[in-house]
Amino acid sequence: MKTKLARALTHSLRINAVRSVLHTACSACVGVTAAAVLALGAGPAVAATTQPVGIAFVYLGNPGDAGWTYAHEQGVKEVEAKFGDKIKVTRVENVPESADSERVFRDLAAKGNKIVVGSSFGFQDFELKVAKDFPDTVFEHATGFKKAGNFATYDVRTYQSAYLAGLVAGYTTRSNTLGFVGSVPVPEVVRNINAFTMGARSVNPNARVKVVWINSWFDPGREKQAAETLIGQGADVLIQNTDSTATMQTAEQKKVHAFGWDSDMKKFGPNAQLGACVSNWGVYYTHLVEQVMSNTWTNAPVWWGLKENAIDLADINTSAVSPVAQKALSQKRDDIISGKFNPFAGPIVDQSGAVKVAAGKSLSDAELLRLNWFVQGVDGTLPK
Repeated sequence: MKTKLARALTHSLRINAVRSVLHTACSACVGVTAAAVLALGAGPAVAATTQPVGIAFVYLGNPGDAGWTYAHEQGVKEVEAKFGDKIKVTRVENVPESADSERVFRDLAAKGNKIVVGSSFGFQDFELKVAKDFPDTVFEHATGFKKAGNFATYDVRTYQSAYLAGLVAGYTTRSNTLGFVGSVPVPEVVRNINAFTMGARSVNPNARVKVVWINSWFDPGREKQAAETLIGQGADVLIQNTDSTATMQTAEQKKVHAFGWDSDMKKFGPNAQLGACVSNWGVYYTHLVEQVMSNTWTNAPVWWGLKENAIDLADINTSAVSPVAQKALSQKRDDIISGKFNPFAGPIVDQSGAVKVAAGKSLSDAELLRLNWFVQGVDGTLPK
């Protein structure tokens, strides 16, 4: 009798959770219809208990990198401050994007963590494999594209801040040559290169963006070499999609400009930094914990941007960025937030001059997630 009653209560909780999600139209989810949410159902339920909810974060690097992992760590600290003793956070640092990560995810789930978060693209397949063995655990993965009943992906629209950085760079450059230190040639990085280029050329049609790949997310030595190469090719404004401060430090040494990436890097380049493409992961992590605690979590993908305060181009160097550029930046930011402007709205042509997005059309999220070509104005190629 008790078993039947417990099952009935659990079923009721799940149905109410789905109804709650449908009622709010799943405003946090990207392109998910009410019917789709109903089909997916609510996530694994959290039993009523006085025990704190276990949340585990798997980091590719360490929080001291001042880049990607640092930004995620700031978000985790924000969650800890908000929920206090209602949660118990575990961190595992310096986990490689290899089969060894599977062991880490499996161990964290086996220890009873209710939420397990993989914060780097290369964890996707290993984390997904473990998720299938722990159906009552919520698994979240940053920047991925796959999905299972208890496995979801989340990301921030870094291309929006990259576009804004490009706009500022286009106004600031004197050589009309901009440099991009590329990490790994995945769609995420291609989007950011394209957005930066289009932002620059929207105010300076003569601007060109040179790309040097290091084929790693974090390699300070190679990042420094790439930055030096770009400066040697005439770039006087740099941006990166890598995790260390090497690009900013090199820009400071060589007396050119750069943008912080993932976090504010001004202290590493007080004269060099024009602004910082900052990711605010705490906004999403707070949402995630609230959804799991209220049994309203679903596996619908989430992709937030300027509108949700998940990213921004922050800490503008007003001594180096002209008032005209600052005004244009403010207007473009407002236009993106309001939906008046989309960085990937046509007309857009590729490097060969072929029209890839016609006027009046825009790339869909699905197309952005598999983007594998460069826009006109990019001097570089995608590694095979």
